[in-house]
Amino acid sequence: MARLYANENFPLPVVQELRLLGHDVLTASEAGTAGKAVPDRDVLAFAVAADRVLVTLNRRHFVRLYSQSSGHKGVVVCSFDADFAALARRIHAELTENINMAGKLVRVNRPA
Repeated sequence: MARLYANENFPLPVVQELRLLGHDVLTASEAGTAGKAVPDRDVLAFAVAADRVLVTLNRRHFVRLYSQSSGHKGVVVCSFDADFAALARRIHAELTENINMAGKLVRVNRPA
């Protein structure tokens, strides 16, 4: 399964569901960066250094950073969904379909 880094705004219940689905998820809190106003560029750099795919709800900023960056392990940008288990399942499906996420941007949107 995927090695993920969930940035500070990512819901913990989704992290927990992703872990139940077999993913190795490191949170900003566990990494010691929560509450420190880490710039988005540094968040992505941390994910790269930790050899993890970044997963975030901060779509606008990370789509822009994705287009300006290279060498990352992948970026998953999500729209908010209060059905945390469903969001985790959609992320899991995308990660299963895109086994090699290196250099990729994947959008996981809430169903219409």
